[in-house]
Amino acid sequence: MCLCKIKLITAMLALSAVLGSSGCAPIEVRSEGSVIKIAQQELVISATGYAVISVQASDNPAQQRLLAIRASKLDAYRGLVEQVYGQYVDGSTTISDLVLSDDVYRAKVQGVIYGAQLVSVSPVGEDTYEVTLSLRRSVVNDLRLLYLKHMKQLARA
Repeated sequence: MCLCKIKLITAMLALSAVLGSSGCAPIEVRSEGSVIKIAQQELVISATGYAVISVQASDNPAQQRLLAIRASKLDAYRGLVEQVYGQYVDGSTTISDLVLSDDVYRAKVQGVIYGAQLVSVSPVGEDTYEVTLSLRRSVVNDLRLLYLKHMKQLARA
């Protein structure tokens, strides 16, 4: 077997291992008459959010738990927005008499997310909730395209 076939087969096996095989439709890669089947899996991104129960603004423990779940879900959405659109970081440093006197950083995320799926809601320890959301890569691509179209329209106006 020639060296290029060995490299191709090795690359295909590595790709197959990365993509996984759970419930996926196979795709075929043809090379010099041979067919290698690779499992295709739609890639997803995910984000996990956290919130503390006891700091929620309510005297009712049940309502505090529900508010913590809601807050952790919003934190997970913030994580998805950060992955899809990036994060804006602004910083400034002030030096006076060759001594650092002030160092300030601000971070901001902004964007629209649709199509996120709730993966899990679970308590962590006794006073925290954790929510994990996932977003299909095809939706991420759609969101980015819509964002680019929006930015072009703003530039024209």
